[in-house]
Amino acid sequence: MARLSNLLRLEPFKLEELPALGELEPIAVPRSKSKQKQAVEDHHVGEDRTVASGAPSKVSETIRSEVSTFDADGRPAMRPFTKAILDQAVTFMDEIFPSSYTPFAERLSPPSRAKVQLLKRDRNPPWFTKIPWGLSKVPRDTPHHLNSMGEGWFARKSHHANRQEKGTARFSEFDYGLRVEHCEHEGQYTPQIFDTYKVLECELQQESPDEDGSTAGDYANFVDYKDVSMSIYEMCHKLPSPLSTRVFPVLVVTARTGKNAFIVVQRPVDIESHPEAFYSNGRNLQEGDSYLKRKKPVLGSVKHGSSPLMMFVVLIVPGSVYTSIERCVLTENDEIEWTMATTSDAKGWLPKPAQKMGVPGAIVKDVGFFMKWIEEERVKRSS
Repeated sequence: MARLSNLLRLEPFKLEELPALGELEPIAVPRSKSKQKQAVEDHHVGEDRTVASGAPSKVSETIRSEVSTFDADGRPAMRPFTKAILDQAVTFMDEIFPSSYTPFAERLSPPSRAKVQLLKRDRNPPWFTKIPWGLSKVPRDTPHHLNSMGEGWFARKSHHANRQEKGTARFSEFDYGLRVEHCEHEGQYTPQIFDTYKVLECELQQESPDEDGSTAGDYANFVDYKDVSMSIYEMCHKLPSPLSTRVFPVLVVTARTGKNAFIVVQRPVDIESHPEAFYSNGRNLQEGDSYLKRKKPVLGSVKHGSSPLMMFVVLIVPGSVYTSIERCVLTENDEIEWTMATTSDAKGWLPKPAQKMGVPGAIVKDVGFFMKWIEEERVKRSS
């Protein structure tokens, strides 16, 4: 049975939960022993621990042997952190998705010729208490709001002929459009995205020779993953009036998982205190080069009020967040199997039920948007 994932959740990463990623390194993180590092050291003495559900649990030798190393500040080391995210994403696609997602519709998305199958899966509060938040390869603090957590996941799957012609694309075109410069290209083919702001690009430097089977100097390759990249972006979406723009800060990890396969993971990250952020810390309000980029988006603290006759209530909530896992594989039938699963919360005044109603249609449209963009890219390259 696949281990429950603590890294592919909707709960945003905190800066101190990330490796020292390039420009992230100078950010003030307490130099005292972190909760994650302390948890790891506790594992090694083999003492009884209490999991999120409150039931005592003996930490297994397997878990202890898989715990990642940490740097001097108690942050996870770069390569084990990256590999853990990719491992959990591959496990999701190989084991969890096929066995637990329910198909509910099939639609078309012109100009793509492929049919798009829609699937779904809801995660309710009791499920989150079973996640080994602090006992995984990359431990995380257990969220304080477990009893109110919930994730509504939607997914799509489509099969495309491996040909360079209208309505479909070759695998190399999928790889170029979806893995290489993923966020930049997504911003080009998705109409509602008005900016893709790169906060930083991470250098996957190797902590020790031959780690994970790679050779010294082979920074972006592992045994199971090649051409690994990691970056942080602010993905900016415009919504119909009167809804405010949404900014989704995401950690993006991409890799080739074989000669004809790749995976893309996007995870929410809280970068409000990071000086290199643009929208998350409000720099856009003064420095934005257009009216849309200078608007205040839904992000960070949001004030909610039910009516002028009732007491005004202030709820501190995280900003707009989404998690997505995307994979393309060239099958033996010479078809590209394109699978994507996502869960999100746009926050603000838009109720979750209303958000969920719009997700299936949106992820289906993305298939057509991508195919239209690929055709336009072919014309550019041939001219």
